[in-house]
Amino acid sequence: MKSLPSRTEEIELHLLLEAIYLRYHHDFRGYSVASLKRRLTQARQHFGCETFSQLQDRVLRDEGMVSRLLPYLTVQVSEMFRDPSYFRALREKVIPHLRTYPSLKVWIAGCSQGEELYSMVILFREEGLENRTIFYATDINSTALAAAEAGVYDLDRIALFTANHQKSGGKGSLSDHFTTGYGRAVIDKSLRQRVVFSDHSLASDAVFAEAHLVSCRNVLIYFTRPLQDRAVGLFQDSLVRRGFLGLGSKESLRFSEHAGDFEEFDRKERIYQRSADR
Repeated sequence: MKSLPSRTEEIELHLLLEAIYLRYHHDFRGYSVASLKRRLTQARQHFGCETFSQLQDRVLRDEGMVSRLLPYLTVQVSEMFRDPSYFRALREKVIPHLRTYPSLKVWIAGCSQGEELYSMVILFREEGLENRTIFYATDINSTALAAAEAGVYDLDRIALFTANHQKSGGKGSLSDHFTTGYGRAVIDKSLRQRVVFSDHSLASDAVFAEAHLVSCRNVLIYFTRPLQDRAVGLFQDSLVRRGFLGLGSKESLRFSEHAGDFEEFDRKERIYQRSADR
């Protein structure tokens, strides 16, 4: 049996998430409780609140508080060409299928600060598909979206990005796609010409566009099973017949209620193909 303080803290956390949803329509109620509790405890300490109830009071009474809290509620950890073998598999196995379409739409769900988005755009440019592709970059965090659209990264991260790009089968030099100065690297603005940035929640919003490829990596691991099923359902509904879905290295459709709607295209890299029959 849980101790009284532990049970009280769980109730407070539940009420805090309910308050955020009712007041601002951001729905984190289906996120992993253990992960949220850890991150919100950090937020509570940062904002000088002794309890989740005190944090809830500030969220309800200070409209600017929720935007300051979102970085704690959403995980913004990524890198360009993260897991290079995933991008190599896209390049060598998925791109040949996508070449058969006269126009393409790619959805980067949970785009964070844009690292995966620009990795995808660069890959499509290198494979000659950028000019026939529209990229949708979505995230629940408007601050992260603004950072993604700006495309500015610390210069000390570029060595890792470059190594990843080379391992992914990259063509040319990654440095061709950014300029440097004052300790920062700025993504070339031409990489944003075919990108649509949009606020979108996998927890509460609906499908907004048809896609040939959906890449949503290292997002579902923070969701409960029902929310995972909801998100995968959105991907399934958005994908064209025989469209592709890419997940993170620790994510799988094995236990999803939508598993029957997909076929394993590359098991190792967690790439799935939507079945011909819905």
